[in-house]
Amino acid sequence: MPSSLSPSNSTAGDCQLGPAATPHIILFPSAGMGHLVPFTRLAVALSAGHACDVSLVTALPTVSSAESRHIAALHAAFPAVRRLYLSLAPFDAEASAEFPGADPFYARYESLRRAAPLLLGTLLASATASALVADIALASVAIPVARELDIPCHVFFTASATMLSFKAYFPTYLDAHGSATAICDVDVPGVCRVPRSSVPQALHDPDDIFTRQFVANGRALAAADGILVNAFEAMEPEAVAALRSGAVFAGLPSVFAVGPLMPVKLRETGDEVAEEQGNCNDYRAWLDAQPPRSVVYVSFGSRKALAREQIRELAAGLEACGHRFLWVVKGAVVDRDDAGELGDLLGEVFLRRVKGRGLVTKSWVEQDEVLEHPAVALFVSHCGWNSVTEAAARGVPVLAWPRFADQRVNARVVARAGLGVWVEQWSWEGENAVVGAEEIAERVAAAMGDVTVAEKAAGVREAAERAVADGGTSHRSLAEFVRHCRGRNRRC
Repeated sequence: MPSSLSPSNSTAGDCQLGPAATPHIILFPSAGMGHLVPFTRLAVALSAGHACDVSLVTALPTVSSAESRHIAALHAAFPAVRRLYLSLAPFDAEASAEFPGADPFYARYESLRRAAPLLLGTLLASATASALVADIALASVAIPVARELDIPCHVFFTASATMLSFKAYFPTYLDAHGSATAICDVDVPGVCRVPRSSVPQALHDPDDIFTRQFVANGRALAAADGILVNAFEAMEPEAVAALRSGAVFAGLPSVFAVGPLMPVKLRETGDEVAEEQGNCNDYRAWLDAQPPRSVVYVSFGSRKALAREQIRELAAGLEACGHRFLWVVKGAVVDRDDAGELGDLLGEVFLRRVKGRGLVTKSWVEQDEVLEHPAVALFVSHCGWNSVTEAAARGVPVLAWPRFADQRVNARVVARAGLGVWVEQWSWEGENAVVGAEEIAERVAAAMGDVTVAEKAAGVREAAERAVADGGTSHRSLAEFVRHCRGRNRRC
């Protein structure tokens, strides 16, 4: 159950009346770095790039330490972005009884969803919002609250336009086939066929906490005032066109393709960051010492950890591939629970053998900084959408190894757009198969030597740069969204 809320710095000047006034846009993210990072980038784009008054809702306590540090760094670097707090009572006990074994981030989504009808209205009214931008994970509960207050509510979809089209269509698919029927291939009108094997694992269980949220939020999209998506037309032309034309679902509101939202330079502080600073300097210095286009960067994101057996095979594959590598290892779902040492995961003998040619770390790295580095030539990625957009913005080819949720859909986007290659038969979470070291080594070596892939990835980077430049498709789309907010401005 929710407990309290508090707006901070809520007197940032008087607003004017009329369409020329500065709109106050409130951003309401859910949980996890995969959702928080694009919201903070959107906050900066609206505040610094489009002269909006922006507030970011933060639910406390955060699930992970990384979220807490990132939020603090955002407000330190961009004090014009105001803080609004939702203080949540613990949900763990309730979640374990109702949804046994629930992912801690999905449990937080549920906590926020249950808090929103009681707390969000008070927060919006006290902050005198011009518009609310709610995370897709919170859409079905945020839209009715905003509507009661006559505040426009837009939804921010932080993943690909292709996945947005799947989400918007999925309730129609269920209505046609029955929610109790096994999920098969899903043909999304005007976009693509999503094979059964690429449907997010949780959706095969109608009682899963994620499935309930996914379907409710998909049905709610038609009631939104608009949908923002962190995608750009040149990378996903069919999906963006189908969403806007009504081919996917005739009742969708305006779709604003505003990606790729560009990374923001933030300086995190605090004891935990200071502790990791030496490791940060280590990876930067190590990259600086490597030849151009010689390093394979390996990271599977902030949300999931590989099984121990798969970690060992990946280690052996990287050692055998013949290339330098920077590998960010994750040992637990939530960073606060990840107390193991690298030696425990990989063995001290392996770490000694690869020392110099490979750098392995459990510390947080600035991924965009890594991808921007001239030494990096390939990104072995889980295809979380933030990672895909960052690779696209920097033109780094991707060797796609999706692990769960929307990541196989995203991997398909990577392959179709020419950003990289996807080995479709490689297993993901819930499948027992382990990808062997020899195959990993062969695929990495082949990708490192593929000049065509590198050229195509560079072309994706150029398209991304054009999209976000003044007058580009994404720049115009975000400006149009701001015009919508100005037109509905309210007195502060």
